[in-house]
Amino acid sequence: MVYVILANGFEEMEAIAPIDLLRRAGVDVVTVGVGSKNIVGSHDIPVTADIVDTEMRTDGLEMIVLPGGLAGTKAISESERVKEAVRRVYENGGWVCAICAAPTVLGSMGLLKGKKAVCYPGHEHMLEGAEIVDADVVVDGRIITGRAAGAATPFALKLVEALKGARESETIAEKICFR
Repeated sequence: MVYVILANGFEEMEAIAPIDLLRRAGVDVVTVGVGSKNIVGSHDIPVTADIVDTEMRTDGLEMIVLPGGLAGTKAISESERVKEAVRRVYENGGWVCAICAAPTVLGSMGLLKGKKAVCYPGHEHMLEGAEIVDADVVVDGRIITGRAAGAATPFALKLVEALKGARESETIAEKICFR
């Protein structure tokens, strides 16, 4: 199972593309609202989360995904409950994934020390201990980071690849005509 964390002000493309492509690949994706099931994205698109953060359980969780968006990232960074879930997934060998501003949460938690990573331009100084690379998507160990909304599809395809393999990711890419 995969959790995609949604907080008010999240970047819609960075959340919906991973949810959509992972579900197309047959992955059980659960959206988690920080503080409420009713969450509004950074472009005023309302979304109803499957569960609220108080209902999260990390046993058997394969992946946790943090979309960016400045306000959404700030809310995630202030949620001890979400950060504890991220830490547990990471410590239990699961995938920890963040895009745009959200890799800064991983940086503040010390998870990027000695890892290659990417984030929204101008926030690199917040990726404490990371080796910043020039790429849209970076995989280092069990951490996947993405640059920004423009990288939402390649980021989502990399999540599919991590859980289902390269062939499934390529099949999904072909189905959506992504080159």
